[in-house]
Amino acid sequence: MITATVHVAVFDTLADWELGYATAHIRCGQWQREPGRYSITTVGPTREPVTTMGGLRITPDIALEELRPEASAMLILAGGDLWAEESMAGFRAAARRFLAAGVPVAAICGATFGLALEGLLDDRAHTSNAAEYLAYSGYAGGDRYVAEPVVVDGDLITASGVAPVHFAQAIFGRLGLYEPGVAASWFKLYGDRDPAGFFELMSA
Repeated sequence: MITATVHVAVFDTLADWELGYATAHIRCGQWQREPGRYSITTVGPTREPVTTMGGLRITPDIALEELRPEASAMLILAGGDLWAEESMAGFRAAARRFLAAGVPVAAICGATFGLALEGLLDDRAHTSNAAEYLAYSGYAGGDRYVAEPVVVDGDLITASGVAPVHFAQAIFGRLGLYEPGVAASWFKLYGDRDPAGFFELMSA
């Protein structure tokens, strides 16, 4: 089996809690259709360490200049305080390259603002923290905004910053990580907080 790489952007002020469900369960083979099918690679502006909003110090596996859509199964972009800044222009441009190449991009919270600035939400259904929040970007896609926890439009996944479980669920679905019944049990446990989901997973 060939392992595919899921790339995760890491940078100073990264909203680390928005990624935990997705990265932990991609990396953990438990309940997966093909355990070990995917690996996680972190991508920083450079290979220099970054500090998340939660104070975690991360040394990126690769630098942004090394990132190639053809070598990736998906690019995951979490929120942070810097998405409107010039320092994040490289990540915004990377999202454009990925979508142009037909490689999925998953963005949550502040990352959706970055995509709006890049014009990537102008003609795609999407969501974010609030329609008014994205409107500050000056983008032209306000009529495509959907007030849901997560929205999938082709290769683009967008989510509200308060919906990390929905975000993870959409990522798993796009990657084909779980069989449908397992995916439903996973969300029952983590999304609905129903203990029955745990027992269903244990017997899967």
